[in-house]
Amino acid sequence: MPQTRRSAQPGATLGGMRITCHQGDITVEEVDAVVNAANSTLMGGGGVDGAIHRAAGPELLEECRRWRAARWHDGLPVGEAVATGAGQLPARWVIHTVGPDRHRGQTDPALLASCFTRSLEVAESVGARSVAFPAISAGVYGWDADEVARVAVAATRASTVEVDEVRFVLFGPEVLAAFEQALQE
Repeated sequence: MPQTRRSAQPGATLGGMRITCHQGDITVEEVDAVVNAANSTLMGGGGVDGAIHRAAGPELLEECRRWRAARWHDGLPVGEAVATGAGQLPARWVIHTVGPDRHRGQTDPALLASCFTRSLEVAESVGARSVAFPAISAGVYGWDADEVARVAVAATRASTVEVDEVRFVLFGPEVLAAFEQALQE
C-alpha cells in the first residue's frame, strides 16, 4: 500500500515533539515503539492487534502471556498501557493499550485520551523517542473517526513526555482525513 505522509505543516513540532499522520501499515513503521490497539487479554485478535501479533511472531504472544501471569490476571484495563518487546517488527517495543468499546457503553472520551497519554508515558519510560499510533477504538470498538482524531491529537499535544516524534499511522483515507483535520485545528 502506498504511504502518504502529511503533517499539519511540514516539519511541524509542538514543544519539540513532531506530530504527523499518514496512511500505511503500522507493522512496517521504523520507529522505536508501535502502539497496539489491543484487547484486554493481550493475546491478539483482529484488526491492528492481529496484524501486529502476526508480524511480530510468537515471541510477542509469549511476552504478553508473561504480563498476564505476572500482573494483569484479569486483563489489561481500558486506558492502561504496557510495553513488550517487538519480536520481528522493525520497532524495538510494542506498547499495548486497550481502547474503550462504545458497544459496551464505554463512551467517556477521557478513557480514550488515557490510551494515548499512558502509551506515551510508557514509551518514555522505556526510552522510546519515536512512537507510531493507530486510530485506537475507531474500528470495531465503534468510535467515530473524527472524535478519535480530536481526542488523540489533543492528548498528544497536551502530553509533557520527552518523545521526539509521534506518527499516527492510519489504515484508510477516511481516518486519515479525520486526523489531518484534527492536526490543522
